[in-house]
Amino acid sequence: MDKMVNNGSECLQAAWKRGCDFLGTEYAIMGGAMSWVSERNLVAAISNAGGFGVIACGAMTTDLLEAEIKATQKLAVKPFGVNLITMHPDLDKLVDICLANNVGHIVLAGGVPSKETILKIKSGGAKSICFAPILALAKKLIRTGADALVIEGMEAGGHIGPVATSVLAQEILPHVTEVPVFVAGGIGRGEAISNYLRMGASGCQLGTVFVCAHESIAHPDFKKAFIRANARDAVTTVQVDPLFPVIPVRALNNEGGKKFIETQHEVIAKYKAGKLDLEAAQLEIEHFWAGALRRAVIEGDVEFGSVMAGQSVGMVKKEQSTAEIIDELVAQARNAFVDHGTERNTS
Repeated sequence: MDKMVNNGSECLQAAWKRGCDFLGTEYAIMGGAMSWVSERNLVAAISNAGGFGVIACGAMTTDLLEAEIKATQKLAVKPFGVNLITMHPDLDKLVDICLANNVGHIVLAGGVPSKETILKIKSGGAKSICFAPILALAKKLIRTGADALVIEGMEAGGHIGPVATSVLAQEILPHVTEVPVFVAGGIGRGEAISNYLRMGASGCQLGTVFVCAHESIAHPDFKKAFIRANARDAVTTVQVDPLFPVIPVRALNNEGGKKFIETQHEVIAKYKAGKLDLEAAQLEIEHFWAGALRRAVIEGDVEFGSVMAGQSVGMVKKEQSTAEIIDELVAQARNAFVDHGTERNTS
């Protein structure tokens, strides 16, 4: 039995070696960047446990990001990265802050990064990690100079695309070998990690499974909502009228979600009655969720706040340390390689 376990460990280490070497970690498990959750405490805990923590910059100012990086460096004894939103008005300055503070990996999310931004990161001595929702964009980002890619399916929490993780993996992994590729979206167990590694991934990115870690600063009521929820509770925001587009966001269904639908109907009625022009009506709908994520994560308003969660939330059953979460994921992935090898040898 010990020999089989050792073989499983060796297979796992070989399968994600490229990802581990790229990140500088023991395990090729990236922490998903979750606004208000992925801050110094959780990020450092993920990195110190052998994974790769990622600070969620979100709408932070340059001063706030610098303070967060420095605070994380005091807690983390191993590498971590920073996630920047490409639409941030001070993106260039935020990149400068990362480079000045020796951040080795910068994740560019929320849009297609420019060639200038990618080259700026590279010339500054750091590595860029970009999101690729389709194969054509993956190839383009590689030509532009991206050092690694993340492919994230619609099962993920927060802002999402329209395609499932398993489909993206089949579409992209066989055709992208130039750089490491990390798979994300709906991953809650190590068996899934092992499957994507066998398909050609260099590692995986997980977010939802870390929300209820002891080191997570999320409000106790936010964590309780996760522990009570199942996969079907993590739904996408509803768009009432194509004239008033809504960016798809996956979160736990609550009173806020119901109120959002009511608000859309009310605003659209005002527009049709001539009480609001199109732009004003669109802005009113767009601003409905302003501050809602912070209210949920920090203040614990899980009824009317935005409780962003991936469909893997159904696998979150308790609070535990980050190290325990990662140890369980690694053990599951290792055992899956053992089982896979046993099945292959007996078939």
